[in-house]
Amino acid sequence: MIFRTTPIAGVAIIDLEEHSDDRGFFARSFDRAEFEAAGLDPHIEQANISYNHRAGTLRGMHFQIAPSPETKLIRCTRGAIVDTIVDMRWDSPTRLQHVSVELSADNRRALYVPAYFAHGYQTLVDDTEVTYMVSGGYAPTAERGLRHDDPALGLTWPLPVADISAKDASWPLLSEWTDEQLAAVTGGRP
Repeated sequence: MIFRTTPIAGVAIIDLEEHSDDRGFFARSFDRAEFEAAGLDPHIEQANISYNHRAGTLRGMHFQIAPSPETKLIRCTRGAIVDTIVDMRWDSPTRLQHVSVELSADNRRALYVPAYFAHGYQTLVDDTEVTYMVSGGYAPTAERGLRHDDPALGLTWPLPVADISAKDASWPLLSEWTDEQLAAVTGGRP
C-alpha cells in the first residue's frame, strides 16, 4: 500500500501497490502492521456496504463522539464518489477544515478517516457502491452530524444533490449548535 499524507494530520489517502502479470494484478488493501507503521489506528470491528441508485446522492456528514468514536477506511468498489471529511477534533489546529478526494472503482483508492472527523460523500455516477471498514459499531446516542451545505464549512459538491435522507438534510448549522451540543463534541470544552 502507498500511504499519502494530507494537510490535515492523521488523514491518509491510500493507493494500492499493484503486482501485475498476465492474469491481472494482486494488491494488499489492508495490513495491520503497515497501518501501524504509517501511524494509523488499524483496529477494524465492522465492515459495511452502502449502495446508491443515483448520481448526486449525498450521504453524511456523520461522526460519533465519546465513548464511541470511530475510525473508518472508505473505498468505492463500484462507480465513483467524492468523499469529504471535516476535522472536528477540539485541539486540532485544522479544526473545521476538510479534505475531499475522489474514490472510484477505477482508481481503487481508499481514504482513512480518523476518529472525530465528520464523513460524507456524493455519488458521481448511478449504481455506486461504497465499503466502510469501521473501528466500532454504530452507537445512536453518540451519533452527530453536520449539514452538507453549512456555509461555515465551505464544502462544495460536484453535482446538485439528487437524494439525501431527511436526517442528513436536517442536521443543525454550526451557528445553531447549543453550548451543550458543542460541549459533547469537544469533550466538555466550550
